[in-house]
Amino acid sequence: MAKKRRKLNKDFEREIHSSKKNVELVLAKINDIDDEDIQKEYMSAFNKVVYLYDELKEDYERQGFSDNSEELLTSYKDAFNLFESEFEI
Repeated sequence: MAKKRRKLNKDFEREIHSSKKNVELVLAKINDIDDEDIQKEYMSAFNKVVYLYDELKEDYERQGFSDNSEELLTSYKDAFNLFESEFEI
């Protein structure tokens, strides 16, 4: 049986790329924090966002664009926005 091709979506790929840049930027800012306790607190809070980004990216690479893709993107964006609203960075 032939393997099913994954469905691609250029707009969604742009969203993933933009999300990657946002995650990298925040991680760089967190790593620049001098106070180790504050840095750990920020990193701990941001780990959920990183996890959701990784899940989003891996799902797209594995399955392509699917019904689940929009839900994963929404979950990632909600978590990112919550982090931004709770932590000043």
